[in-house]
Amino acid sequence: MRLKGRIICTADDVDSREMLVTFLGYYGFDVVCSVDSKHALDLAHQEDFDLFLLDNWMPALSGVDVTIGIREFNKTTPIIFYSGAVFPADRNEALNAGAQAYLAKPDLQALVEEIDRLIVQSKTTHSQILN
Repeated sequence: MRLKGRIICTADDVDSREMLVTFLGYYGFDVVCSVDSKHALDLAHQEDFDLFLLDNWMPALSGVDVTIGIREFNKTTPIIFYSGAVFPADRNEALNAGAQAYLAKPDLQALVEEIDRLIVQSKTTHSQILN
């Protein structure tokens, strides 16, 4: 199977991280999970990713804090929040910070569809800019 994209993922629950790596891997994504939100931000600085997949409520830095940190040096890579916190205020705060989508757990099919859509859109836009 052809690699569709490289994703960094934050989730504070070990089982959730393992499930996302396995599930998204099945669909052709290379998923790197960080142990915490600070580690995710460090990885985002050091490596290239096609998409950031963030949980909102994390120890240390929230998903919104990570998004703000990413947008300081990376304005274009898509960010998706995948969270059990589906309050309108949380969603609005994430989108206002620079995320492209906010999805509710546990809808994995919607997650895969949105990841596919945003990575294709991002690669198409990047390709058009280079040409």
